[in-house]
Amino acid sequence: MADLWNLLLFHPLLNALIGLARLTGDLGWSIILLTIGLRLVMTPLVIPSLKASKKMQDLAPELAALKIQFRDNKQGLVAAQAELYKKHGLKPAAGCMPQIIQILILIALFNAFNTVLKPNGQSLVEHMNPILYPVIKLPSDFHLSTSFYGLELTKPDLIHIPGLPVPLPGLFVLASALIQFASSKMMMPEAKAAVKVAGTTPDDSDDVMAATQTQMLYMFPVMTIFFGYQFQFGLVLYWLVFSAVSMVQQYFASGWGGLTPWITKLYGRKN
Repeated sequence: MADLWNLLLFHPLLNALIGLARLTGDLGWSIILLTIGLRLVMTPLVIPSLKASKKMQDLAPELAALKIQFRDNKQGLVAAQAELYKKHGLKPAAGCMPQIIQILILIALFNAFNTVLKPNGQSLVEHMNPILYPVIKLPSDFHLSTSFYGLELTKPDLIHIPGLPVPLPGLFVLASALIQFASSKMMMPEAKAAVKVAGTTPDDSDDVMAATQTQMLYMFPVMTIFFGYQFQFGLVLYWLVFSAVSMVQQYFASGWGGLTPWITKLYGRKN
């Protein structure tokens, strides 16, 4: 299994990262280009999944109504839900495989970044050449710069302020959290409606689901700051670019979603 993992995912991504670094002469730009490229290649998997998620959100009121209608008939509820999905061309189970593939690619990419983000680029030659493709083999005098516009890719993105006992999260970490929040908000266009509908259902399952959606809206950005505070800046840069491209894809799949009221208000102020 490990050999298959290396052959299909880890080694190709690692070679692509090093190849782009040699081409651009900059590991930071290599991370950016590889992240954008992979996300674009994954578009055929991403967009249908996002659109299906949007349809599921749009069907939330109808699903809640079915739960009320079939409150004492679980088999009838399952059949009615299946019919509703079929009517709208939805196959909930079909979205699992694309999500699994995306997660596997992200794990392999994360491992590739972790392998390359070493304090001393010179040490890469000895332990990486055996797994690099012939056209990407590193010369013995190769040195990989880990500086990106004055920021060290192998160290956390932190701001040190004199007088404070601990450093603060850097601008890239905060930007990643902000984009994560905006992206999560875009994916929850029916959050308020879901809360209203949840109150009409006989059990509390929908109330829990609606509350969980709201908690996740804030939980992911907080987790981004927490992990970004400890991880190398190179990984933060990857997550920032990944989240930004994901947000753009989310927009083309379902529009501004939950950000619509904010965008409308902001646009109205400018005009």
